[in-house]
Amino acid sequence: MSDLRVTVWNEYRHEKRDDDVRAVYPDGLHAVIAEGLREHGFNNVRTATLDEPDNGLPEEVLAETDVLIWWGHMAHGDVEDSTVDRVQLRVMEGMGLIVLHSGHFSKIFRRLMGTSCALRWREAAENERLWVVNPGHPIAAGVGPYIDIPKVEMYGEHFDIPAPDELIFVSWFKGGNVFRSGCCYHRGHGKVFYFRPGHETFPIYRQKEVRQVLANAVNWAAPAPSFDNPYGMTKAIHETEPLEKLG
Repeated sequence: MSDLRVTVWNEYRHEKRDDDVRAVYPDGLHAVIAEGLREHGFNNVRTATLDEPDNGLPEEVLAETDVLIWWGHMAHGDVEDSTVDRVQLRVMEGMGLIVLHSGHFSKIFRRLMGTSCALRWREAAENERLWVVNPGHPIAAGVGPYIDIPKVEMYGEHFDIPAPDELIFVSWFKGGNVFRSGCCYHRGHGKVFYFRPGHETFPIYRQKEVRQVLANAVNWAAPAPSFDNPYGMTKAIHETEPLEKLG
């Protein structure tokens, strides 16, 4: 069992509006993602949604979150800038952030990346094969050489993101496109992982291999042990000459 404190955030709008989404995720995508993490031994998982006070992420919730998982799509603009500020601060302090699927266009991911995060896309219910291109990485543990997902929304290159610190997955789609689908970054003291799969009309978060990746990613993104590293003016370790004697 893991004592890591995980918060699964979901805008929770599609499930309320669209019958086809509600049929797949009747209690919301966040509930199914949290269920998968609990199956992998995480016993401290909470959920939060956009329409809760402070968008579900007040300071006290973020202070008790080691890793935040983010799913958004139709309501990126409804996330308050103050919420983005709080999340960014916590990432810089060491909180892990896992951004899923259409969260590539979220305010927080675009801010942390510093680019448009734009891409090509197509809703065609086609097959996706995620190839593991970094098999020794902990996020890929227990996955095998690739993951097949029967029906997905296609995301294709060019994906306007900074070059990842580490690339874990590259997707191939039946329609011929490819995509960098598993990207690791470090921002401040925090770790960020972008994982592509997860369209709302397909049961992707019920697939065991996808759940394995998310569990691995939570462990990878967990905060590093804290350390004492004071900033600002500091005394020399060894004696130095005063400035007026130099030159």
